[in-house]
Amino acid sequence: MRGSLRLPNGLRAARASVRSTSILPPRLAASTSAVSQTAINAPILRNHIFNLSCKSFHTIPSLSKNRDRDAIPDNSHRTSFSELDVLGSVPVPSTSVDVCMHDGFGLNSGITIAGGDGALLVNGEAFAWRPWEVSGKMKLVNEKGQFEVPAEAFGLFDVLWPRPDLLVIGVGKTNLPLSPRTRQHLTQLGMRVEMLDTRNAAAQFNLLATERGVSDVAAALIPIGWEEGSGVVS
Repeated sequence: MRGSLRLPNGLRAARASVRSTSILPPRLAASTSAVSQTAINAPILRNHIFNLSCKSFHTIPSLSKNRDRDAIPDNSHRTSFSELDVLGSVPVPSTSVDVCMHDGFGLNSGITIAGGDGALLVNGEAFAWRPWEVSGKMKLVNEKGQFEVPAEAFGLFDVLWPRPDLLVIGVGKTNLPLSPRTRQHLTQLGMRVEMLDTRNAAAQFNLLATERGVSDVAAALIPIGWEEGSGVVS
C-alpha cells in the first residue's frame, strides 16, 4: 500500500535546516564571500582605472637649458699671463747682457765688449776684463781642471765698498768648478760665488740684477770662444 510517509514535524524541520546550512568553516565561508564580491566589482574597478589613465598630463618646458645657452660667458676672472710677470714693469739694468758673442758681449746700454775680452759688470758699470794677463799665461784652468785666477784679477773689489753680495762667474762654453784658493779669496771679500757656463751666467745675472739691483749682484764673464792655452781665436 502506497502512501506518503509522514515524518514527525521535528524530523522534517531538521532536514530543511541541513539543506540551508553551509558546511564550510566560518573563515573559508567569509573568504569565499569576499572573492565573489571582488569578482562582481572587477568590471567597475577596471573602468575606474581606465578612466584615470585616459586623463591628459600637461608639462611645462624647462627654461634652464635656454638660459644657459643664451648666457654670455664672463671672462673677467681669467688671469692674463702678462700679469704673472712680476718684473715686467721693472726697468732692465743698462749692464744686462743682451747677447753673448764668440769674442765678447753686447750690453743693453749699447756698449759692445769685443776683441776676446771678458766682461766685469759691477755696480752698474761695465769693464773689459783680462784675468789671464795677471799670470802672463793664456790659462784659466789649473792642473785639477778647476777655474783658478790670481787674486789680483779681482783687484777691483778690493777698493769697492759696499761690495756686492753675489758674484756670478761665467767660465766659458762649459761649466767648471772653482778652485779652493780662488773661492777662499772671494769669501774673504764677503761675496758669495755662483759658477756657471757663460750663457747661463749672463742670464742669471740679468735676472738677479733686475730683481735685486746691480749693487747686490756682479758678474765676471769669459767669452764663449775662449780656448785654454790660446785664448779667443777669431
